[in-house]
Amino acid sequence: MVKAVNAALGTHGIDDTVEVAGQFQPRGTSGSMFAGGLIGGEVGGAFGDVGQAIGVGAGALGGIEANKQSRSMPFQMLVGASPTHVYGFKMHGLDGRRSEPRDLVFQVSREGLDVNVHGRVNVRTLELTDRDTGSRIELEGNRMPVTHSHDLITYVAGQRAVDTADAQAKTEGEHLEG
Repeated sequence: MVKAVNAALGTHGIDDTVEVAGQFQPRGTSGSMFAGGLIGGEVGGAFGDVGQAIGVGAGALGGIEANKQSRSMPFQMLVGASPTHVYGFKMHGLDGRRSEPRDLVFQVSREGLDVNVHGRVNVRTLELTDRDTGSRIELEGNRMPVTHSHDLITYVAGQRAVDTADAQAKTEGEHLEG
C-alpha cells in the first residue's frame, strides 16, 4: 500500500514520500451497513427466509451508499501519511490495496491538524481537523490487520491516543475485536 500511494503521489506531481498507508472508509460506513441490513431484513422477512436474506443484502448496500453520499467520499480509500502530510486516494479495482490509486480525495498538512481517535467494536475512527478552518475529515479503519489502518492511525495519532480510545470504548461497554 505504501508503494501504491507513493506511486500515486509521483503521478500527481507531489514531491513527498509516505511512510505508512492503510485502507479506510468514510466514518459511519459499518454502522450504516448494519442499520441498512436490519431494516432490509425486516422488510424482506415478510416474504420468507429468502426474502429476508435478500433484504439484508440490499439494505446493507443501501446503507453504505447513503453514508457515502452524505460524506462525499468514496467507499474505499488508501490513506498515506508522511512526516508532513496526510493523503487520501480513492481505491479502485479488485486489487485496490496494491494498485496505484488515481483519484486524490484529500491532501492535508499535519501542521495545525488536530487528530482524534475513537475505538469502536470492529473499527477505529480517525478525525483530522484543521485548527484554523475547522474542516474535518472523518475516517474509519477496520481492525483487521490486512488493512493496516491501525498502523496509519498509530503513526498519525500516536500509540497513546489509540490506547486511550480503546480503553474509553471498553469502559463504555464495547467488546473490541483485535
